[in-house]
Amino acid sequence: MAERQERADAARNRAAILRATEDLLRDDTADRVPIEAIAARAGVGKGTVFHRFGNRAGLLRALLERRAEELRARVEDGPPPLGPGAPPRDRLNAFLAATVDLATRNIAVITAYEQAAPDRHAEPVYRFWHEHVRGLVAEARDDLDADLVAHILLGSLHGDLVLHLIRRGESDRLVTTLRQVSDALLGEAP
Repeated sequence: MAERQERADAARNRAAILRATEDLLRDDTADRVPIEAIAARAGVGKGTVFHRFGNRAGLLRALLERRAEELRARVEDGPPPLGPGAPPRDRLNAFLAATVDLATRNIAVITAYEQAAPDRHAEPVYRFWHEHVRGLVAEARDDLDADLVAHILLGSLHGDLVLHLIRRGESDRLVTTLRQVSDALLGEAP
């Protein structure tokens, strides 16, 4: 069955709602930005926001997915080391650094999304990231539980400590430490 093409007005509304959400999150936290304010800024009714995204988590998910799409494209088709063609450890280090950069540039969206999302492990962005990291770990070290190692590495990118480090301007410290952990894990198998 063919996927229905989005109507032009629906696409405009979607883009306006996402833009309005981004604008309002620059000035405040998501828990203090009501859907009514987003709808008013976008020039649509509150019902349009809910119809389009379901709830606050759905809206934040769409915003995060839009921002994560560029990273996904670079992972799948970009130049090494982030894209194909580099050794797994180099790709993993590049991916972890790019993910920290994405989080640093989008801290308000990620903070709001983590508060609103019921299960981030089921979300498309997380599933893609997990599958990518799992594949790199499995390629480098077939003696490890690549599935669980991927969850652990990605888990180290979530939570209060990471947000605290980013807010304090310590993203480089986080990237360096993640690289050290990755290098230790993906070194020569014992």
